[in-house]
Amino acid sequence: MKSKEHQEPAQSNVKDRRRAKQHQANPELVERGAAMKKGWQIKTIGDLGEFQRGLTYGKSDEVDVSDNVVLRATNIDLATNLLIFDELKYISEKVVIPESKKVKKGSLMICMASGSKTHLGKVAFIDDDYGFAFGGFMGMLTPKSDVLPRYLFHLMTSEDYKDFIGALSDGANINNLTFDKLKVFPVPVPPLSEQHRIVRILDEAFENIATAKANAEQNLKNAKAIFESYLNEVFTKKGEGWVETTLSKATNGIFTGPFGSLLHKSDYVADGIPLVNPAHINEGQIEPDLRKTVSKATALRLKNYIMREGDIVIGRRGEMGRCALVTEVEDGWLCGTGSFFIKPSSRCDMHFLVRYLRSDSCKVRLEKLVGGAIMPNLNNTDLGNLTLDLPPIVRQKSIVKGIDDLYLDTQSLTNIYEQKLAALEELKKSLLHQAFNGEL
Repeated sequence: MKSKEHQEPAQSNVKDRRRAKQHQANPELVERGAAMKKGWQIKTIGDLGEFQRGLTYGKSDEVDVSDNVVLRATNIDLATNLLIFDELKYISEKVVIPESKKVKKGSLMICMASGSKTHLGKVAFIDDDYGFAFGGFMGMLTPKSDVLPRYLFHLMTSEDYKDFIGALSDGANINNLTFDKLKVFPVPVPPLSEQHRIVRILDEAFENIATAKANAEQNLKNAKAIFESYLNEVFTKKGEGWVETTLSKATNGIFTGPFGSLLHKSDYVADGIPLVNPAHINEGQIEPDLRKTVSKATALRLKNYIMREGDIVIGRRGEMGRCALVTEVEDGWLCGTGSFFIKPSSRCDMHFLVRYLRSDSCKVRLEKLVGGAIMPNLNNTDLGNLTLDLPPIVRQKSIVKGIDDLYLDTQSLTNIYEQKLAALEELKKSLLHQAFNGEL
């Protein structure tokens, strides 16, 4: 019988023939190969790297802290593809971790299974020998000598790669990747000298882009912080004629939406009269779910919960301070079971009140009322007893104008910074596209 050493060359030849057959059968490889620059080749991830699946362990092996650290999908930042070490998993030191299950400097860690398709296939470059294991839902790709690890890493952050992964998982119930599927991804491979040049350009460009993005994001935060600071000042800095009162005294009453016994699942119809629950209130606007509405007959039965233009609807469950002014559009809609609605009075401008209720300073006070509960649930009495400093009605209106003017300025700055962030992201995509099409 032949030894294993004598069998391997024959097996290798079989693998080579299979790989050549795969390349011939893949029209994308043939098409891209014909379009490549001189000296470039089209290979696959399978040609260029060795793959290793991660460490599997039992729930009983998990501990609070140890020297056995396991990296998971949460340790790859989706936006930047950087390794992050905020949520490390530790397992018992009784578990012996093979070296093959530890990340190696110059390798790529890939998310091979995830509850979210957006995270499937995401990759991070391992820049050091950390001595950390990588979990069973992860994979490690160790590039061979004919491709630079960072060249392959940049390719696996490109839109072509993301589209490839998206097509593999499209329609699948379980978001799993196998190396057999991943290994056929086509890789345009220039000479090593050209790879070095491309990596150098991309690394430098992406470092500059990351700095520009960080500056834009900080400017965005600053603009929002200035607006919130202004709100805090106008609502807490008393002036002449200001009086301390309560929400129930400043308005014409706070009313709770219908309890569950009054509104059943069977009452819901599509495209009827909307109900407004906390989930339907976003950024001071009411966004109904037209799949869960009620008939006119049900609305008539629940007429005591109908909201009118000028009311304020505010959530009593979940995130505190989620509220909106009822406009002409929402007049006649129903307050949902998870909300209150507040009736206006001549003592309080409702535009002033809704801006106060949405302010960070008021949200903090409302959160204190619910006592940090896991499922916050505000009661009518506590909301009614909430104290506020109320200026004369004329001053309320001028404060509203000042807030709205500053909001428009803030929104204008926000749009500028968001457009800049979008442009930087497009620049990154464009550079990657050029790099791997021989156009850089």
